[in-house]
Amino acid sequence: MILQRIYWLVNSAVVMVILVTVALVLLRFIANLADLNPFGWASRTIRRLTDPLIAPVRRPLVRAGVDPKYAPLVTVLVTILLGWCLLQFVASATGILDLILRSVAAHAIVPFIGSVIYGLLSIYTLLIFARVIFSWVAVSYSRRWMRFIVNATEPLLGPLRRLLPVIGGFELSPIIAWLILEVLKQAVFATLIR
Repeated sequence: MILQRIYWLVNSAVVMVILVTVALVLLRFIANLADLNPFGWASRTIRRLTDPLIAPVRRPLVRAGVDPKYAPLVTVLVTILLGWCLLQFVASATGILDLILRSVAAHAIVPFIGSVIYGLLSIYTLLIFARVIFSWVAVSYSRRWMRFIVNATEPLLGPLRRLLPVIGGFELSPIIAWLILEVLKQAVFATLIR
């Protein structure tokens, strides 16, 4: 019951952040189309609210040679994508915690071990997905959390990258790694948890 409330609370908060971000960026877009006085109160307030959201996206776009006018659209897409990743993580974490708590309550050691392994595989899958997303957004590897993600996922992605060819500039190793992890998760669920 508590896990459901935590999930609902986090889910609501993430959805609210996504909606507020999208609303603010759309408001800025509308203000730009309306050609408001850039020194007026409305324009300055809208810029003050949206610049912290758009500026971190604009810099990598400019470095990549993309027109910075697309930064608001990319900001909306990144917000939705990161929100979805966070919701997936929270759903996975609450589901795994529920499995662990049920196996502890039933004094079942094998389902407990299976739930822990399933949880670790799920977290690893999300780390690979996060690495792919952050590489698209061109997050620098100098950031500590990005180095953690790269170091954690490289033991699986590195050998796959050496085995699989790059097709049209698109790397297949994350897709194959995801498939391998999904098969492992299903095997753990079918054998240890059930």
